[in-house]
Amino acid sequence: MQTTIVGFHQDEQRDWVAELSCEHGQHMRHRPPWELRPWVTTEEGRRQKLGQAIDCPLCDQIVMPATAKEYKRTATFTEETLPAALRADHRTKASTWARIVVEAGALEYHTRNRVHRLEPGQTGLVEPERPHHVTPLGAVRVHIEFWR
Repeated sequence: MQTTIVGFHQDEQRDWVAELSCEHGQHMRHRPPWELRPWVTTEEGRRQKLGQAIDCPLCDQIVMPATAKEYKRTATFTEETLPAALRADHRTKASTWARIVVEAGALEYHTRNRVHRLEPGQTGLVEPERPHHVTPLGAVRVHIEFWR
């Protein structure tokens, strides 16, 4: 998943870590010949990378705990019946995960400063207490499962 660099800090070993708009961090090391990032060694080089797009593999690895169980499911919503609360930023409770399940059509799932297009066969995973919202893309049928 693509995100952007919003800042830098050094870790305990004094290696540089890029702070990403998705709220993850990614080490940026210059260790020739294996890792070639001479720009990270200067303040000017780091400043030039601010706002640059970068892939965040951690965003692709959001995983619900294996022990989680579904405890509740909404009715199926359409683009006309989807509640306004789901279209605006909201959060699940602590320890509550959710799965956005598109049955037909498509919608956008907004989370971590990113937009994911969901269609049948693609589930949106909602982390506990993480702000998010959805936007229907025309005709859609979708339900939400709640897990803990």
